[in-house]
Amino acid sequence: MISKYLVPLAEVDAVREAHLAFLEGLEAQNLVVTAGRQDPPVGGVVVLDVDDEARAREIISQDPYVVRGVAEYSATGWVPTRGALKDYPKV
Repeated sequence: MISKYLVPLAEVDAVREAHLAFLEGLEAQNLVVTAGRQDPPVGGVVVLDVDDEARAREIISQDPYVVRGVAEYSATGWVPTRGALKDYPKV
């Protein structure tokens, strides 16, 4: 999931703690492979370990960034075939 911030960064940062707690909860469920803010900070990337786009969209709809209207996400499917994640285990 690739996010795009819809408001100034200060407004995004006001929701960041809740967003990070949300991601922590997903990590506890083994749903997040990795996540981070883009550089420059115009959005972020959340790599989810799910079976399909519908599930990814269902999960990300609960992100405080989405709920509070500070960011929107687009889905991009990806299967790692090279590098550090090429053998990443499927949950």
